[in-house]
Amino acid sequence: MKVLVVGGGGREHALIWKIAQSKRVEKIYCAPGNAGTATLAENIDIKATDISSLLAFAKEKAIDLTVVGMDDPLTLGIVDIFQEAGMRVFGPTQGAAEIEGSKVFSKDLMKKYGIPTASYEVFTDSKAAIHYVKEQPLPIVIKADGLALGKGVLICETYEEAIAGVEDMMIHKKFGKSGEQIVVEEYIEGPEVSVLAFCDGKTVVPMVSAQDHKRVFDGDKGPNTGGMGTFSPSPMYTEEVESFCMESIYQPTLDAMAKEGRPFTGILFFGLMLTAQGVKVLEYN
Repeated sequence: MKVLVVGGGGREHALIWKIAQSKRVEKIYCAPGNAGTATLAENIDIKATDISSLLAFAKEKAIDLTVVGMDDPLTLGIVDIFQEAGMRVFGPTQGAAEIEGSKVFSKDLMKKYGIPTASYEVFTDSKAAIHYVKEQPLPIVIKADGLALGKGVLICETYEEAIAGVEDMMIHKKFGKSGEQIVVEEYIEGPEVSVLAFCDGKTVVPMVSAQDHKRVFDGDKGPNTGGMGTFSPSPMYTEEVESFCMESIYQPTLDAMAKEGRPFTGILFFGLMLTAQGVKVLEYN
């Protein structure tokens, strides 16, 4: 088999490391790749978002399987485009990728189908958002609607910080179109647990749990990043928690996506918080 991996981060390096262990794989390409992927695959100078060039390359090299690691090409519809061209590709369609691509979509989905999450409001007007923020207890959470490289979530300890966050996203366009809509969310507390799951549109099979550390400084301080480190498994993720999540979060999420006409195929990330009131979903990736 010839395999093309799309992306250029540590995630893609890890995927290639594992794919390379298969005896069925004879050649791996990575676009655009990095220094790490170059040790196991042939890096190709094509941006992960240049879908037409990726498709042309896949056809030229007779790629048997394309694995999409990055979220940007998924939200741009790379899976739909490759499938329409008769190419085998692993990942969610553009419609299904909206579960990560839009915080507003994912929060509304959870609300509609009774999946536990923090209470929230959605805003498209900065003045209305600021007025609402001033009336809420602190801390408060501000989230950009769209993709922001893991930096679009602000946990604000003061009103000044929250107002500045709203202005940065909605007025100063810090995250471009991703901040045209925002979610203002109640602050919830508890240990975080991350669970990745294989999905085929109907069935969900969770992997081992992990505990993410997203803040930039030691001691869980500073702004969130795309991830500073992780360990696995999480000691907080007991059999009881796992059973609840399967019945109340994992399967209901997959069922909800199918009912919305967006069946999710690929790997879905569940960002969870174990609060005193029970497990709640922070985000999907």
